[in-house]
Amino acid sequence: MAPAFNKHLEKRALVATPFKTSQSDQIFNAAQKLMPGGVSSPVRAFKSVGGQPVVFDRVKGAYAWDVDDNQYIDYVGTWGPAICGHAHPDVISAIQKTAEKGTSFGAPCALENVLAEMVIDAVPSIEMVRFVNSGTEACMAVLRLMRAYTGRDKVIKFEGCYHGHADMFLVQAGSGVATLGLPDSPGVPKSTTANTLTAPYNDLEAVKKLFEDNPGEISGVILEAIVGNAGFITPDAGFLEGLRELTTEHGALLVFDEVMTGFRISYGGVQAKYGVTPDLTTLGKIIGGGLPVGAYGGKAEIMGMVAPAGPMYQAGTLSGNPLAMTAGIKTLELLNKPGTYEQLDKITGRLINGLLAAAKETGHEVCGGHVSGMFGMFFTEGPVHNYEDAKKADAQKFSRYHRGMLERGIYLAPSGFEAGFTSLAHTEEDVDKTIAAAREVLSEL
Repeated sequence: MAPAFNKHLEKRALVATPFKTSQSDQIFNAAQKLMPGGVSSPVRAFKSVGGQPVVFDRVKGAYAWDVDDNQYIDYVGTWGPAICGHAHPDVISAIQKTAEKGTSFGAPCALENVLAEMVIDAVPSIEMVRFVNSGTEACMAVLRLMRAYTGRDKVIKFEGCYHGHADMFLVQAGSGVATLGLPDSPGVPKSTTANTLTAPYNDLEAVKKLFEDNPGEISGVILEAIVGNAGFITPDAGFLEGLRELTTEHGALLVFDEVMTGFRISYGGVQAKYGVTPDLTTLGKIIGGGLPVGAYGGKAEIMGMVAPAGPMYQAGTLSGNPLAMTAGIKTLELLNKPGTYEQLDKITGRLINGLLAAAKETGHEVCGGHVSGMFGMFFTEGPVHNYEDAKKADAQKFSRYHRGMLERGIYLAPSGFEAGFTSLAHTEEDVDKTIAAAREVLSEL
């Protein structure tokens, strides 16, 4: 059952009026003269799906409205944070009360203690935590920490895993890099990425060989424990456990990037659900309740390296921002209620099973799945175990599918290399409308 606040939303029948984009087109055309590509983040430009993006005006619950007043069932959820539904009244009220005290302190704030305790209590690997302003920032800092703690320079990442746009991570990256077909990025010196080693996701043997070929030089392994930036890809049985054993054997650190999966896959993230505890974890998105936030944490011994407790420097003017802390606290309080993740799993299972069935019934090769409130579908027979498999999916078909769904009031990520998200505000009626729209679009492809 959806939360009570969903009952009073501004609602109308989806696609009750013709799909219009005149206002979005006007605003986006103007934006292209003001910002590179007209956007503040590349995937938003719809380059991989064709056409121009719609410009949002407001969001509430499971829905979004654009400036032309088209209504959508939203499965992007501001790329994951809106797990309780957009603009949840409890979160908004808490932010408003905090804002009356000020929007930024640049000084210690009691709210940091509250959110830190909640994160430490929930996430198995975290004994101490440092708040930052984005997932990229968290991953930049954790990489420096891996090197500082081990005294080694090299790091292993996986092809198609995205850990933000920092130079050292733009090697075989997913997300917008994959969407735009960029091999890496101009402006990244070869010397910066020389110590970044890559392996296919779900390939333990490749990781073993990297350790064998670089004895005593690898600081650690970082990965999206469930991939969301090369499409939705889950770890094969034994993969996470194998990485834990390998890193321990070689004196390296294991780092889970749970910016996307933290508090979404379960209250304690992937590591709690799968029972594999890394040494360090990065977080973001949900722990800020929709406001800019990031965090990294782990064993107290390792975190003791971070300044001012230790010599590894990292700082941020807006880190621990009171509004972000407040939104995160309230969001985690809502998520910690009984039945939350069972509800997410049920609604997401209904959605992806219906989409896969509709695709197969209309003659398309597809594969996909979900874990809790995260899902994905590829236009390929599959299965998809890694980034190379994901690239075999029919990108042109996805583009046409995406546009057809958009015109029918379903907002999906504008890239075949992105996972989808549900929220506690999505209803069975929303899901059924989505499946019906998909069946109609798929029958026309």
